[in-house]
Order: sequence, then structure tokens, then C-alpha cells
Amino acid sequence: MRIKLDRTMCDGFGICAKHAPEYFSLDDWGYAVLVGDGNVPEQDRDAVMRALLDCPVHAIMEISERRPEPPPPPPPTDEDPAARLNVDDNEAEWGFTR
Repeated sequence: MRIKLDRTMCDGFGICAKHAPEYFSLDDWGYAVLVGDGNVPEQDRDAVMRALLDCPVHAIMEISERRPEPPPPPPPTDEDPAARLNVDDNEAEWGFTR
């Protein structure tokens, strides 16, 4: 598991430091600071997930290793796209004349 802390969103509730003090500490003003590089081993996952879920401003995010699949390419067609245009209806609307 890998996490990220957005300090600009933090409002200083300190819930994260309460649930997972090994991964979150509070600065002098009470705002959260991520301890370490954000990599969380499996044995600490529950505590960090509790901190993530309990954060009232959602300043903690889980970084996913998965990347979205690219959309499939459109099927090849020999059809002319201009053949499907309905120009007669558009002429009056847009003020075009032939």
C-alpha cells in the first residue's frame, strides 16, 4: 500500500496521528506531516486505512499501482462521415444557404 498526504487540505484534526503515529506526526501548528516515503507494509495497513477513512477533510489518499486500460480504438469503417450529416436542418438554424 502507498499513501499520499495533501497538506494543503489538512485542517489539523490530528486523527491520523492518533490512529497511525508511525506514519503521521503533527507539526508545531497541529497539521499532519507524513513520516517516511508513504510506503505502508501489510502489517500496518489497517491502522493507516483507519486514519485515511477517518480523516474529515480527506487529506490522505491511497495511491493505486493500477493504471487505467486505454480505450479500444474505433472500428475501421469505409463510410464517409459527411454522408451522415443532415445539412438541410442545420442551414436554417445557422443561417447558411446554398
